[in-house]
Amino acid sequence: MSYCRWSCDNYRCDLYCYADVAGGWTTHVAKKRHDGEVPSLDLELLVTGKVEEFLAQYEAQHKALEVVQYSPIGLPHDGETFRDFSLSEFRERLVGLRAVGYRFPEHVLEIVDTEIAENQL
Repeated sequence: MSYCRWSCDNYRCDLYCYADVAGGWTTHVAKKRHDGEVPSLDLELLVTGKVEEFLAQYEAQHKALEVVQYSPIGLPHDGETFRDFSLSEFRERLVGLRAVGYRFPEHVLEIVDTEIAENQL
């Protein structure tokens, strides 16, 4: 299961985190970020049946990604990969990465907190 990918938060996520099939949790930290903004997608268009509008947004987003410039992030863990063997270690890793400036969606911590609470039952 993936908690977040580079494409999360409209391609603003610096982490790719997942439950590893070999056990534990793996976090890959990006080396660089794109400069500027990437056009966003409105997933609600799919729910409401406005598929052509969604596809136009999708095409605009991917055209922008083809030409966007990237710059090094410049933080201490750029390009590193971490493996944690408990949910609490994984959560601490995420909090620590956020504290030094890496970006990822807030819902990732909410999901991890829910999983920790469920495992304590």
